[in-house]
Amino acid sequence: MTKEQKDNLFVLVKSLSKSEKRQFKLYVGRLGVNEDSKFLTLFNILEKLSVYDETAILKKGIVKKEQLSNLKAHLYKQILISLRLNPSHQNIRIQIREQLDFATILYHKGLYKQSLKILDKAKNLAITNEEKNVAYEIVELEKIIESQYITRSLGDRADELSIQAKELSQQNVLASKLSNLSLQLYGLFLKTGYVKNNKESIRVIKYFNARLPKYDINKLGFREKLWLYKAYLWYSFLTVDFLSCYKYARKWVDLFYENKDQIILNPVFFLRGNHYLLEALFYLRHYEKFKESLVRLETITKEKWFPIDDNIDGLTFLYIYNNRFNLHFIEGSFKEGLPLVEEVLERLKDYNDRIDEHHIMVFYYKIASMYFGAGENKKCIQYLEKIINNKSLQMREDLLCFARILNLVAHYEAGMDYNLDVLIRSTYKFLIKMEDLYDVQKEFIKFLRGLGDIYPNEVRNEFIKLHEKLKEFEHDPYQSRAFLYLDIISWLESKIQNRPIGLVIQNKFYEMRFNK
Repeated sequence: MTKEQKDNLFVLVKSLSKSEKRQFKLYVGRLGVNEDSKFLTLFNILEKLSVYDETAILKKGIVKKEQLSNLKAHLYKQILISLRLNPSHQNIRIQIREQLDFATILYHKGLYKQSLKILDKAKNLAITNEEKNVAYEIVELEKIIESQYITRSLGDRADELSIQAKELSQQNVLASKLSNLSLQLYGLFLKTGYVKNNKESIRVIKYFNARLPKYDINKLGFREKLWLYKAYLWYSFLTVDFLSCYKYARKWVDLFYENKDQIILNPVFFLRGNHYLLEALFYLRHYEKFKESLVRLETITKEKWFPIDDNIDGLTFLYIYNNRFNLHFIEGSFKEGLPLVEEVLERLKDYNDRIDEHHIMVFYYKIASMYFGAGENKKCIQYLEKIINNKSLQMREDLLCFARILNLVAHYEAGMDYNLDVLIRSTYKFLIKMEDLYDVQKEFIKFLRGLGDIYPNEVRNEFIKLHEKLKEFEHDPYQSRAFLYLDIISWLESKIQNRPIGLVIQNKFYEMRFNK
């Protein structure tokens, strides 16, 4: 898969909205000497290009080749300064930083009293909004200034600042340990997926317990609680404890609903928490709660007060549409979900530079699964091949594995069995590179390898035998996770009953709802 060359400056220019471009030109033109500046000329050239073309830029003759990198760096900096001044990018965090910058300037001018006054306001704002890292920076600057600005109250003030610095430092250290643990567990999950046996489970449990710092939940602030819940969430995902996943994702989301101001300040964490809540409910097949949580998320992201920028817009699309797919998968409404495919593919073009390749491939797997459930196997294969043929992709091994297995099933269903032996061999070769296969995978591959030796009139009996074997794994805490990616049980039942897989899953869905 060839990749179009990306240039950071070009990507930044193309990400600008019309109002941001207009403000940049106003910002540059604030002094008449800038009207014909080289960096503004470069900006206008990049704005008109559809793809980055250095040759075309150099042909304009604004600078020589060896000067271009410096001009680009200067333009990049000027765009960022302009964006920083844009009201749409102003938030509490930037305001606090700005006040800290102002106070630092006043300090260097020897205006200590004015500097301390600004720092005190900025510190209170930082603590109120859980910005404890910058609050600690402010206290440290206050200590420096107080040591030079002599007052009669310095003794009390010194004690006050020392205590405050110590408390903030302890809180920051705890938050750092919890955020490190959360990130390490997330990285482990992306690399290996769920634990597959007791040995892996024990390893993860030891890893988690060795790194979990001591804490008193009653003394934790918003930020420390958030990182704590995130760490427990990833630990629960890794150890395949979806009830615990739900518990901590619920705590995470409720933490934001109880602190609405934090939704505005940390919308990314709010969105991610909701996504993991929905993922846990999807795996638990709690349909009513899933649908209710999805509707609530969609509603709140449309509120006028909900913050919006390019990053948040991309993440909102990513999480909401992923879970719209999951809603159809729970219901078995595959044909009804097909219009979602075209909508997602169209919108992915807009988010090309904001959504990483891993998440795009996850979308492709969901699209392939939607087509498979709707009986459109050739289209299913088309999207699976985008995953399988992507050699540069770094994503979870278990997802790559099931993309290949679903590809085999789709080829079989489409009647494209002329090269099935080759596909089986290549899939088997890929799977044995994985250290520990699910028993579900082993049994399924064994079944497919033996298909060529089975007479047509015996195939149904072989489906029944495999169904009985795999049903044994359905409630196994490790093996059952294989069914999250590919509902092999329902596919086998569809073959045995000679009915579309969508109908089989729909019937199970209705039975689940009405038997509750």
